[in-house]
This record gives sequence, structure tokens and C-alpha cells, in this order.
Amino acid sequence: MTIYPAIDLKDGNCVRLFKGDMNAATVFNDNPAAQAKEFVDAGCRWLHLVDLNGAFAGEPVNAAAVEAILKATNVPVQLGGGIRDLKTMERWLEAGISRLILGTLAVKNPDLVKEACKLFPGKVAVGIDAKGGMVAVEGWAEASEVEVTELACQFEDAGVAAIIHTDIDRDGTLAGVNAGASSLLANAVSIPVIASGGVKDIDDIHAVKAAGNLEGVVTGRAIYDGRLDLKAALEVAKC
Repeated sequence: MTIYPAIDLKDGNCVRLFKGDMNAATVFNDNPAAQAKEFVDAGCRWLHLVDLNGAFAGEPVNAAAVEAILKATNVPVQLGGGIRDLKTMERWLEAGISRLILGTLAVKNPDLVKEACKLFPGKVAVGIDAKGGMVAVEGWAEASEVEVTELACQFEDAGVAAIIHTDIDRDGTLAGVNAGASSLLANAVSIPVIASGGVKDIDDIHAVKAAGNLEGVVTGRAIYDGRLDLKAALEVAKC
């Protein structure tokens, strides 16, 4: 199992939102590259980045911060937020991003996601942000009429590298990860599923591990708040 430490970027800073609300952002580090290096030095094998401004703008906004992180670290990085066309995908991959997370595009233009999977094999993940079992888009600001499992099943055999399943109602709340919902999704598709949203402490890491069918878990605020010992989490993930 993989621990994905989250670096959410807003206005060049490393922040965490509360339930996806851009007006409820807490700044944890004004040097995202230094934060990323700290995660890597602790033993993390992946980094999870989100360009929050980009998710709302529909195009990359925090490119300078992302590029600084890529220069400061030597582990694979997955990135979401504002990636809506092939040109942007290609640019990020050339810059050194290992995996692109496509969320809004997966709902609004699934054919383009499938095309991207063919053009960039192993480099495309689908971000499914869930609110009450339905998919949210446009940086979580807009609800769709698409069910989570319905969307995921559209990408079976498309070559999607992973699905990042985020429970918006729990994200940034420290209410506990929804390992059950993520596990049910993993049972419905053959694509590896990564749980995200609400991780509060080491018990959540054990819960994701115990599910037995989840590829990993994204965690942010719990690490920044000191409620989750990152090295302890990494040890659980190795077992």
C-alpha cells in the first residue's frame, strides 16, 4: 500500500481546505518545495499534488510551485487541477509529472480521457470526487448527476492507471477516511483505487490497509496537524 502525502496548492502556498471550500483554506507551508522534500526525506515514495486555483480556473495556475517541487525531489508525482486538454497534459508530462489526475474532464469529456490513456499509457489517473455518492466537478464547486460507480465503470479497459476516490464531505475534516466506500468502488472495477479524504490518525491507515483491495491512501491535514506520524504510517503501509 502506498501513502500519498498531499500538497494542495493555493496562491503558491501549501494549504488544506475544509470540505473543498476555497474560502476555508489553512496555510501550512509557504514553501511547497521544502514541504515536498520533507515528505520524501521521511520515506514517501510518491507525492500527491493538486493545483486548487487551477481546478477552478480550468487551467494551470500554480505551475511555478509544481516545477519547484519537481526540482527539489526525486520521487514520482501525481498532479490534478486545471488539466483539461491534451496540450496541458503533454506539457506536464514533459516537465516531469509521472501521473495526471483528470477529474472534471472525466465527467465532461470521457472520450478525451480515454484518448489520453492511449497517448500516455500508464500516466493517466481519474479523480472521482464524491459528495453523497454523486460526482462533483470544477474544483468541487459543481455537482453532477453522475454516480461514482457509474463514472468509474466507464473507464474499465481504457488504460486508467488509478482512481483517486475522495469523499468531499470528509476532506480536511479529520472525520476519518471512508475506507468502506472506497473499498466498494474497488470491488466494482479492476482499476486500482486510492482512498482520499478525512484521514485523522494511524487508525485510518490501518483501516485502508485492512480493506485489502485499496492501492493506497492520500493524507494531508492529519500530517500537518501532527495527528498522524508519517513514519508510523509508512511502516503500516509496508506490512
